[in-house]
Amino acid sequence: MHTRILSLILAFLIGFGLPIRSQTERAEQIKWFTDSKLGMFLVWGLYSQTAGMWRGIPARGGEHFMLFERVALKDYAKIADDFNPVNFDADRWVKCAKYAGMKYVVYTAKHEEGFAMYDSKCSDYNIVARTPFKRDPLKELAEACKKEGIKLGIYYILGRDWEDPDVPTPNAWRSNIWDYPKENEKDLQRYLDRKVYPQLKELLTNYGEVAVLWFDTPELVSKEQSEAIAKFVYSIQPGCLINDRIGNDLGDFATVEQKLGDGIDVKPWEACMTMGNSWQYNVFDVRYKTSETLIRYFTDVVSKGGNMLLNCIPTNRGELSTLSYPALDAFHVWMKENGEAIYGTRPWRAFGETYQDIVSKEKFEKDAYNQLPTEIVPDFRFTVKDNSLYIIVRGIGDRKYTVASIKPTDKIKKVSLLENGKKVSWKQTAAGLEITVPERDAKKLPVYVLKAEL
Repeated sequence: MHTRILSLILAFLIGFGLPIRSQTERAEQIKWFTDSKLGMFLVWGLYSQTAGMWRGIPARGGEHFMLFERVALKDYAKIADDFNPVNFDADRWVKCAKYAGMKYVVYTAKHEEGFAMYDSKCSDYNIVARTPFKRDPLKELAEACKKEGIKLGIYYILGRDWEDPDVPTPNAWRSNIWDYPKENEKDLQRYLDRKVYPQLKELLTNYGEVAVLWFDTPELVSKEQSEAIAKFVYSIQPGCLINDRIGNDLGDFATVEQKLGDGIDVKPWEACMTMGNSWQYNVFDVRYKTSETLIRYFTDVVSKGGNMLLNCIPTNRGELSTLSYPALDAFHVWMKENGEAIYGTRPWRAFGETYQDIVSKEKFEKDAYNQLPTEIVPDFRFTVKDNSLYIIVRGIGDRKYTVASIKPTDKIKKVSLLENGKKVSWKQTAAGLEITVPERDAKKLPVYVLKAEL
């Protein structure tokens, strides 16, 4: 009866063309999103409890190990018996995000494993009903976000759910075919009506304002189903943004995973990245990226018009991994001094240039499912806001250099070092903007910003 009522409401909204949200509402939310630039991803689930192990040996597949190891649901569900993250502190998580200059968090309400990391009344396969923890982390997180002025985003897997018997995928190996082998008898709409719509209603009505609904893996969700889900979301929270992983070329912003954008994109987009190699807590993942590397990735993404959603891994005890703190500290210092060149900015006519025409074949390192450059190449990135052009100088040890992208027709009236406001010696020539910077503290990251007032 419950799902039938939801379906009737949805049919009314779609069939009668009831306005779901105005263009003004969408524009306001898009502006908030594109101004924010930096968010915290919180990937947390039953897979966090096993910490990269299964039956005493390292597991394959990270947060997807239920699939890779073909773990029967009855055995996987037993992980919940030991999952008791007693050190969870929502205030601590949100304060860490705010400290690092992050404007929003995205919390994993349900991943492929199908386990709800909140108090879901439509399925007892959740953290409150099944674990000794007995608390709703999402409720506490929503309250902490409201208190600290941080926007709440919620991650919800869409086209995969290994707990449910009705979720087929294009390649059957991504489905739970060891518990539910009859792939051709699965009915995706039954799953959507039985679980997805009721859980989305819970998430959008029980936790206050949801700024972002971050879907993942649409798989066999049809265009009509994607459209219906989007309209359902907007009917409850018109201001909520949806990412493109709702599927079928829908959504308010695009996402790339473990990648930097290829170039400037003026449409809203976001790059999600890990600090280490894994998305989930894994005792074997101890080689995290350096703070300089992460800030280079971040400034590259922002110069191309994107946001960065940086994964800060919660452990099976509920704390953020201690390996995250060096980067959080570095972002705190760097954003405090240079945030003006980030928040509310937009791409310039060029996103950057390489220093002194250095041509270097960048080294690549396997990083989760994709590859990111790891070599430090001296270069520049650009952002702009109002009458200010921000030149982000990355990995250049010289105090004298020329920024070739700035032409004589770009009327500069003042250049200063953003981190301390010191004046910078400069001269415009046919070759570009000649710069001589004051000596900087050697302990600072070799990524700094020049503010050129136009």
